[in-house]
Amino acid sequence: MPDMDFGFFGVNAGVMADPATMVEAARTAEATGWESIWTGEHLVAVSPQRPPSPVRPDTHFVDQVAALAHLAAHTTTLRLGTGIVILPQRNPVVLAKELASIDVLSGGRLEAGFGVGYVPAEFDAVGVPFSERGARMDDHIDALRAMWRGDLEFEGPFTSWHGVEAHPRPVGPDGPPIHIGGRSPATFRRAVLRGNGWYGFLTTLASTEAALGNIQRRLSELERPPHLGQIQISVTPSEPVDRDLVRRYEDLGVDRLILVRDFRDVGGTPHPDRAADVLRYISEAPGSLGFG
Repeated sequence: MPDMDFGFFGVNAGVMADPATMVEAARTAEATGWESIWTGEHLVAVSPQRPPSPVRPDTHFVDQVAALAHLAAHTTTLRLGTGIVILPQRNPVVLAKELASIDVLSGGRLEAGFGVGYVPAEFDAVGVPFSERGARMDDHIDALRAMWRGDLEFEGPFTSWHGVEAHPRPVGPDGPPIHIGGRSPATFRRAVLRGNGWYGFLTTLASTEAALGNIQRRLSELERPPHLGQIQISVTPSEPVDRDLVRRYEDLGVDRLILVRDFRDVGGTPHPDRAADVLRYISEAPGSLGFG
């Protein structure tokens, strides 16, 4: 049995985005030995679709905060991950309250994945300058942690408060684990300096090996805050996953595989027949891949 953990991605999107289907997926995952389920997001979709937007305009994305709160009530041990929140598009004070609430409602089961985003039209729609997304990402991570710690004062380039605090706070003293998504040099630097983990999406073995090399170089160049611990590596492979591929990812040092049955499942609208195929995959994958 592999030592790594296994998560399922896309429970709030596309063919799975029916409330009852989402619950069945989470319950099935928990019952069959998955460690976690992961949501994703595009707050809005470019219509008509054009690059770099990766999703059809009619794709259903149930809001991640609402989806995970809903699923927290129907599970007891399954970890609940955002894969990912496009953090620069959010108000970090509001998001800190929302994510702390999910963590409390779930008994400390939240995994907080954040990414910087890459679709300019999405930023235009929420009134956030696309050119500021990297600086906002760093500011917002620092603000989230400060609010979760209970810091009464915070002064960042985009976020500040003086003499306020928010309760409830997350279950753990450091808040939920933060996973940094992306593959840019800034992403790897951010993962070393601010993240508990790195999340690579649509990876191959070669791209994962390159990413891990980049992370190791940053670790040798930068002073990682001790409280962040060892960087946890999570990836969603782009290629079909079998036991041999699981072993090869494990040999690279990957801690968690976050799997998708078919990436077409994540696009479009709820679809009962295709959802049934996904539910069958969730049920059968632990046996075929040797986990659970």
